[in-house]
Order: sequence, then C-alpha cells, then structure tokens
Amino acid sequence: MAEIGHTAIGAWSGGRVMHFGEPLPDERLEALLRPGDDINTIVTADVYAEGEADRIVGRSIKGLPRDDFNLVATIGHDFYNGIRRGSSGYPRFTDPELRGPDGYRDYLYMALEKSLERLGQDHVDLLFLHNPDRIGYTSDVVWKAMTDIRDEGLAGMIGVAPGPANGFTLDLIGCLENYGDDIDWTMIILNPFEPWPMGMALAAHEKYNVKVLARVLDYGGVFHGDLPDEDKLVEGDHRKYRPAGWVAEGKRRLAEMQPIADRHGLTPLQLSAQWTLAQPAVECVVPTFIQEAGPMHKTVEDQRRELATTPRETLLTPEDIAEITRLGDNHGCMALKGGTPGHVGDQMPDSWPMAPDLDAVAERWGIDPAADLVHLT
Repeated sequence: MAEIGHTAIGAWSGGRVMHFGEPLPDERLEALLRPGDDINTIVTADVYAEGEADRIVGRSIKGLPRDDFNLVATIGHDFYNGIRRGSSGYPRFTDPELRGPDGYRDYLYMALEKSLERLGQDHVDLLFLHNPDRIGYTSDVVWKAMTDIRDEGLAGMIGVAPGPANGFTLDLIGCLENYGDDIDWTMIILNPFEPWPMGMALAAHEKYNVKVLARVLDYGGVFHGDLPDEDKLVEGDHRKYRPAGWVAEGKRRLAEMQPIADRHGLTPLQLSAQWTLAQPAVECVVPTFIQEAGPMHKTVEDQRRELATTPRETLLTPEDIAEITRLGDNHGCMALKGGTPGHVGDQMPDSWPMAPDLDAVAERWGIDPAADLVHLT
C-alpha cells in the first residue's frame, strides 16, 4: 500500500453522483478520478447514487498497479433495505426498524463485500463508517466488527466519517475516547471558512493519534476562485439550498485572504489546503472538483492540477494562519447535527438531545455546549 498523501480525490466530484455544477461525461469523469500525477488516494461512498460512485471509481482504477494508489471506501447508509427519506437520505444500518445489534456485523461485511465487487477489488486501504447515528458512535458491536474487518485484511485501516452536515462534535470526541485505540482516521469538514465546530475535536485526535482527512476544502467552490453568483448556479445544484448570501459573503472573505495567498504564490484552493493541513492531526485534504456552467470558468482538470501541486510543507507563517482563522471565523453560523442543546424533540437519525455521556465529554474537553454548539442568531 502506498502511503496516503496530503491530497485526495473525492468520487462526489464531477457533478454526476452529487449535484455540484455540470455533470461530466463518463470518460472525462473517470480520467478526473484516476489516481496519479501526485494524487494517489481516491475516496468513494457506497450510498452515492446507490452504488454508481463505486462503479465509476472501479472503472477509473481498472488496470492500475494496486500498490500505486490508496482506495478509501465509506459504508453505513442502508440503501439495500431502507427507504429513502427525502433530504435525510437513506436510513443508517443501525436503525432499529431495520435490524438490532445482532445484525450489525453481517450488514457491515455485506456492504463492504458489495462495494468491493463494484470497485473490482479485494480490499480497501481505509474504510470509514459513514455518517453514523447515535448508535453507530457508541456501539461496541459496530466497532468490534469494524476492527475485525481490518484484522481480516479487508481494510488496511478503519475510521469514522461524520456528516455530510456539520456537527457531531461531542459524539466524535466520545467515539475517539471509547474506540480511539482502534480508529486510524476520521473524515471531517474543515477549511478556512469552517474552522467551527470540528476544530474543537482536533485535540482529541492528537491525544488518540488519529489522523484527519479534511473534506469540503473548496467550501462549495468558493476556493476554486470562480464561483458564479447564486442565481447563476445550474438547476438542481445542491448549493442552491445553502442560506441566501453565502456566495457573496464567501467571495468577500476570500478577497480579504487573497494578499496572503499572493505573498506565497498560492491559488485560493492551495491556500485553503495549506491552512487546513497546518491544523493539528490533519494529514490529507480533499475538495470537490466542480465544473461550473459556462466556458469562462476553470476546468475541473485545472482544479485537479492546482491540488496536485499544493506544497506539503507549510508555507504559511503562524501569523498567516492566525489571520486566516480570524477572517474565516464561523462560530455559531448554523444549527449543528448530532448531540447539541439546540435539538428539540425526539432523537433523529442525524440529530439528538444532549445526554449525560455527552455532557461529560464536553466537561472533559472544556466545551460549553450552550455557548459552543448552538446557532447564534
């Protein structure tokens, strides 16, 4: 297995399985996702287009020497037996309506086996538990099965990937406290415009020697430097559902950071990568490559070249990093998922009330949920 580098490619790129920008045709998308040219890691998720992301990745890596690339898979949404619930997506495999603890292990093995079949591989280098619910973060049965998968050689390493929405801070820290000796990586949302809330979890990663793969490096395309105004986004683009004004605000903040990028000869995407890689425990970053509509926009191939030429060594000074953090401060900008004081009502698949174990996690790590995990209006 090649060592996971400091940059990775996400199978959600290219507008086909996740609707960001214009969808790419097969040949162009497969070339975009193919490891090589200084990017040796590709990340896929079985739930994206109900397995289609895996199949596209499988075609993109077909024929490549297996030791030349790293394959990262994510499983956990049960689209085999569950019914899609609108914007909430498919249920987690730990949903009590689907199965109890005695079925968790069989599901994880089955889901990985089917993913490997679509990928045309016999193992992955890193397997993430994708967007777990409260049970997934805390179940001994789940994490015993994940470690067994690794021990049997079906995955070289294992980890947990909260999201896709932001939050789950206390849940993730609690998971590292309980299973950090077994967990190798996490995949979290982190970039200069979203240091909150996951920045609060980085100290726990350092303590338990867990590496971070940071996603959403591009912040919805802002750090590609050519994001259209909101009314110019193509119909059906997921970014249309963000709060009004996010594009203009992102461009404003990027303009304030641009002199720092210019001093170091960095593009906006490379600036985002440099800041993110400078954070504790972060070892790898992955953006979304987005082909915006219209000929005047940067190609996804150019975006990939920018990522591939991002320096691994930190060019930013401590003063640069502090200034970027100040300019990108997003504390309290949204309602978070997972266990938070803002949750009202019954437990949901991606949101639940605070509980004594989460209160204890917060106290141990100096987090004040009422101030640090709420939407400030």
